[in-house]
Amino acid sequence: MDEKAIIGQLLLSAFLGGAIGFVREKDKKAAGLRTHMLVCVGSTLFMLISIFLSTSFTNTDVSRIASQVITATGFIGAGAIIHAEGAIKGLTTATSVWICAAIGLAVGCGFYLGAAVVTLITLIVIEVVRKLEIAVFYDNKTEN
Repeated sequence: MDEKAIIGQLLLSAFLGGAIGFVREKDKKAAGLRTHMLVCVGSTLFMLISIFLSTSFTNTDVSRIASQVITATGFIGAGAIIHAEGAIKGLTTATSVWICAAIGLAVGCGFYLGAAVVTLITLIVIEVVRKLEIAVFYDNKTEN
């Protein structure tokens, strides 16, 4: 594996995860800039390790580590979900962390277009759709 490419992938992953984390941090959510960056970079590294192992050893399954990243991130996200006073909070935070793991895996296997487009879609959903949701469903009375 080319060392410059690996560094580039890890930096790209930090940037994409950071873009999502920046928006979450700005909105003062539990998982912010550092969390999203670290989840994304960690997922990229796990994917790179998986690819490295598959090229170094015979009879290895590249998808095994990736599937465990998805499962483990689900557990992290579950910790962000709070059920109190008849309301559930933290679902978007949990989902944004989970999607950062997916973006990191995509960067790690070289699927840059998919990673970039999903980052853009995620930012649109978090920022634009949230405002639309408030305007339509909450009649501008509350900012959730």
